[in-house]
Amino acid sequence: MINYTLLPEHIRGGAQRWIERGVDPGDFLTAVICNNLTESFGRADDINLHRMFDIVSFFYNEAPSECWGSKEKMEVWRKKHGEKSMQHSPSK
Repeated sequence: MINYTLLPEHIRGGAQRWIERGVDPGDFLTAVICNNLTESFGRADDINLHRMFDIVSFFYNEAPSECWGSKEKMEVWRKKHGEKSMQHSPSK
């Protein structure tokens, strides 16, 4: 079970929706998920700046490795787990 309480409260929902349903998060979490250090720090608010180690540790230790680490991994995760991929095809 993933321990989302390790994250700052205001980004837990975005991380959970991304991991569990493939819903794109905001710009900050997208930068973290894509492993873009410069962009992550540039988009972080004061809380996220202070908790950056915790946020990265969360993804490294708690999140499935297939859902983060590069833009390419993010795109594959979105295609595989995104809400659109979970919708059933219309019946013929």
